[in-house]
Amino acid sequence: MSHSVLFVCTGNICRSPMAEALFNHLARARGESAEWYARSAGTWGMDNQAASGHAQTVMAQRGINLRAHRAKSVARADIVSADVIVVMTQNHFDVLLAQFPAYTYKLHLLSQLEQKIFDIADPYGGTLSDYETCARQLETLITTGYDQIKTWALNHDS
Repeated sequence: MSHSVLFVCTGNICRSPMAEALFNHLARARGESAEWYARSAGTWGMDNQAASGHAQTVMAQRGINLRAHRAKSVARADIVSADVIVVMTQNHFDVLLAQFPAYTYKLHLLSQLEQKIFDIADPYGGTLSDYETCARQLETLITTGYDQIKTWALNHDS
């Protein structure tokens, strides 16, 4: 049985595709890609748009290819099928809470991996350095919190 993690940001072209790729890269490195995989979507998804060029660059520097990524808006089917939903900001949490109140138990802020509440800053429109800062933050949170994300997902199984 496989388990899925849904990462959500605003446009699904910067933060959430980087988080998805980092999680999947880590799952492969741990030999768990058959059991664990991530997807991503946006609360205001820029449907079918490629990941931003800077996001592709900072991921390529980590040996991760984002060229095939195409943005999508979060849909009910994504929410229902995900074992856990990890959002970048309190606003994303609030939007999903309002749209899908029956699935609140699946929602987590990424920052909760550090037992804190803070937003992951959106690098959209920023410099390559802004994207690198964001990627480093995502990489740290997902690498150190990988097992906690899995625990969140397993605790939500029905």
